Amino acid sequence: MNDAHLTIFDIERAILAGEILERQRDVETLEPKYRIQGRSTGDTWVESIVKMTPTGKTVVLTVYKI
Repeated sequence: MNDAHLTIFDIERAILAGEILERQRDVETLEPKYRIQGRSTGDTWVESIVKMTPTGKTVVLTVYKI
């Protein structure tokens, strides 16, 4: 987050208001993960890879500006 100068609010907005571009499966665990693209609070395009845990929590694996 620091290298790209993104805050947690930028990431949250991009995920919640973004669009799922691709659904993937984790190679090791076979858990579903998602590539999501959206705009940050600063109107910058952000892409993130997230997955859901079996307990329903969202785990952000990576985030980057595009």
